[in-house]
Amino acid sequence: MSSSPFVKSYLFAYNFLQASSWTISLLGIVSSVLSNRKINGGAYSAAGYLISVIQAAAVLEVLHGAIGIVPSGFLSPLMQWSGRTHFILAIVGEINEVQDSPWLAITLVAWCIGEMIRYPHYALTCLGRCPYWLTYLRYTGFIIIYPTGLAGELLIMYKALPHVKERNLYANFFSVFPFSYYQFLWAVLLVYPFLWLKLYLQLFKQRKSKLGKAEKHHGKRKKM
Repeated sequence: MSSSPFVKSYLFAYNFLQASSWTISLLGIVSSVLSNRKINGGAYSAAGYLISVIQAAAVLEVLHGAIGIVPSGFLSPLMQWSGRTHFILAIVGEINEVQDSPWLAITLVAWCIGEMIRYPHYALTCLGRCPYWLTYLRYTGFIIIYPTGLAGELLIMYKALPHVKERNLYANFFSVFPFSYYQFLWAVLLVYPFLWLKLYLQLFKQRKSKLGKAEKHHGKRKKM
């Protein structure tokens, strides 16, 4: 990560804003669920627009990796950003029939919780003040949170298929290709779990490295 004070300040501000926005999104979803007394219906109308905006804005993380101000590189952030952005904008945002699915609510809650851990961890790391418990949560919480989000995304995409086919969604855009969006979405469904697994296993490798370093640092601070 760049040691420039300006870059650190920028990254802290970016991560702080993302963390705040995902927290607001989760509060909106929880409020909707409690007021409706059911998990299906209301989650997207309560937080879908904000989540769409902040997820689209996360393209900056691809840029951060590409120009080297964070050590992640650009490929992993690009894969995660494109998958989620396609899901929330191209599928959920355009197909009303999936917006009230309980699986969408579960997916969005999983996203929110994951990002409410990830972004504060990044923000405090920029300041060199990230507590061990937050690092542990960052590299442990994903074990349950990420598969939950994946299951929801796949089920929603599968549920969207008949509506995509019936409406011939994005026909104009896909007219230049030898396949339709419906066929493209089927391909995404088949490939998505394998791409996701690559990122998931990568996090396990990071977990071993990051927790080991954080534990050593935490131990040294205790002795001081």
